[in-house]
Amino acid sequence: MCFAAFPAIGALGTGATSGLFAASLGLNLVSGLAQRSAAQAAANQQYESALITNRSAEQAFAAQQEATAAQLKETQASAAQEKLAKTIKGLEARGAIRANEQAGLTVQMLLQNEERQTANAREAINQSLESARRQYTRNISGLEAQRENRRNQLQSNINQAYNQIPSLGSVLLNVASTGLSTYGQLLPG
Repeated sequence: MCFAAFPAIGALGTGATSGLFAASLGLNLVSGLAQRSAAQAAANQQYESALITNRSAEQAFAAQQEATAAQLKETQASAAQEKLAKTIKGLEARGAIRANEQAGLTVQMLLQNEERQTANAREAINQSLESARRQYTRNISGLEAQRENRRNQLQSNINQAYNQIPSLGSVLLNVASTGLSTYGQLLPG
């Protein structure tokens, strides 16, 4: 096959020169194919490594997401308890005001003031809770962005590894080019 590319090989004569030329072509071909095979093996290894890393990253993402959700749940439960405590405290204060058995405008104003204070306290808790929910959403978005960046980096590493594999055509072309160069040097001048 290699000799078909070099029809004037007979000009080299027979014997040691043409044997060395054929051996040189063969070694170049084997070397090129070995480099290609090694690059393919490295790319496959990079791919397998990326799969393992991606699984690990997904597990980390799930754990972080779960922890963030648990934190929000705890914040919501704490806020609900705090709101209930404020409501009870407000009801107790209004009961104490009514228990004085006083009537009139002053008592009415004290009751309204206590209701306002209780409502303000509950609203502050609601605002804190809403802020915690927004922070949770931002945290989850950040975790998703980290996961996407990891995936993109892994994909880039895989692509780079596979781009390092020389094509069979380039290996054969390199062998032919080296063979022509060697052939030109061996021709009697």
